[in-house]
Amino acid sequence: MLNFVRRSQIIGCIAIDGSTADFVGELEEVWLDDSGRIAYFSGGETYLPVEGIAGVGMGAVSVYYPPVIDTPENLRCLHEIKIESTLGETLGWVEDFLFDWQTGEIAAYIVAGEIATPFGGRAVLYPEDVEEITTDKVIIREDVQNQLRGESEGLKGFFSEKSQQVQHLVHIIGDRLDHLISPSDKPEVVRVKIKEVSDEVAASTNHPHHVLQEATEFLQEQWHSLQQSITRAGERAKASLDAA
Repeated sequence: MLNFVRRSQIIGCIAIDGSTADFVGELEEVWLDDSGRIAYFSGGETYLPVEGIAGVGMGAVSVYYPPVIDTPENLRCLHEIKIESTLGETLGWVEDFLFDWQTGEIAAYIVAGEIATPFGGRAVLYPEDVEEITTDKVIIREDVQNQLRGESEGLKGFFSEKSQQVQHLVHIIGDRLDHLISPSDKPEVVRVKIKEVSDEVAASTNHPHHVLQEATEFLQEQWHSLQQSITRAGERAKASLDAA
């Protein structure tokens, strides 16, 4: 859950070249490919492949690869796409969604309309609730409406739902751990390294204790996701250098 962000958190971000810090563009949309995964971020006529994303921070996205100028084929937009039952009934629309910016995997759909009325106007669907995604609709399984949860309950625990202070500290600690954690480290080793870096941050900054504690506990709970994220980042950086 460490790398999951909302679409709405990406829209309006600035994209910068990770090696030169040059401005690439302002992001306007997030796109799926035929596999059902997020494949591109776009702004204007510029498309950024997800595999070329170096990092997603507070209001900015850094990229390894140069943007794609030609519009990729067979892309789909999920935002405000309608939701239908298997019987063809229109139940609402996709208001927002969460995805892993490293893998493109969708984690949850935030939906509005009739389907979400019992939950104050916004409810949560998960990938396993979806029967099919076409170019203009999301078809959900028959029994899903009885299993829906409201937005706050359904997204509890995701990184994207943490406060900006906590997210900021997670980024700070994660960046400092970048060269300290290896794929072979055991869980207890990763957790100890997280605590050590957290203590260093506490000693060198004046962040509120409870915020730092929440960020530290989140990373320790998500130790495997952190380890995978650091490994993927290294692989992406190597691929970028090889391509260059």
